[in-house]
Amino acid sequence: MDRPVTTLFMLVSLDGKISTGATDELDVDQDFPHIAGLKEGLHQYYEIEQTTDLWSFNTGRVQAKMGANTKEIPAKTPVSFVLLDNRHLNEHGVRYFCARSKQFVLITSNRDHPAFGVKEDNLHILFQEEISLGDALIQLKNQFGCERLTVQSGGTVNGLFLRQKLFDYVDIVVAPVLIGGKDTATLIDGRSLRAKEELSQLGVLRLMEASALQDSYVRLRYQVIS
Repeated sequence: MDRPVTTLFMLVSLDGKISTGATDELDVDQDFPHIAGLKEGLHQYYEIEQTTDLWSFNTGRVQAKMGANTKEIPAKTPVSFVLLDNRHLNEHGVRYFCARSKQFVLITSNRDHPAFGVKEDNLHILFQEEISLGDALIQLKNQFGCERLTVQSGGTVNGLFLRQKLFDYVDIVVAPVLIGGKDTATLIDGRSLRAKEELSQLGVLRLMEASALQDSYVRLRYQVIS
């Protein structure tokens, strides 16, 4: 392939939610550790996360929600981060990921993004007039040697990956909880299909592994076959 092999890796509720609610104050990472029946087995998700690819894709919105714009500058990790962002990261957030990343690639269509004012050897900016995930993935492989990429973005961007046939594998950890709410983000959000002619945009999966984890958590691994 002319792009990296991609894996969607997420923690979801049994009803497919990736957040505890519809506002930025509600968040799985912040809320699950305090909920009896969920906090006991949550560590398994983070342990599996440590075994994922050394290139990680996310969005500025998700990372701003998790505090990147205000957290203390972290230590370097062996992971290279790719963030899609136009307006959620401030200069501190950019420097946070420069410090954390082996290589930090920012994809943006904002000519005034704070990243343009940051000078770090490991910061690379992919500017696109109109965001094209497919083109960005080709650049990641050809320019930076990214062979495998773990995607952990929000439901809307996950939807773009799906519709553009950019997922190769899906690896999800299912938490034993029902969250509900039509406005709560799900694993795949974004544009809904409107006609039978669009059914080719579905992601058809083949189950590779189903593992019962401790404390009623489950891990499901799929290959995307079409």
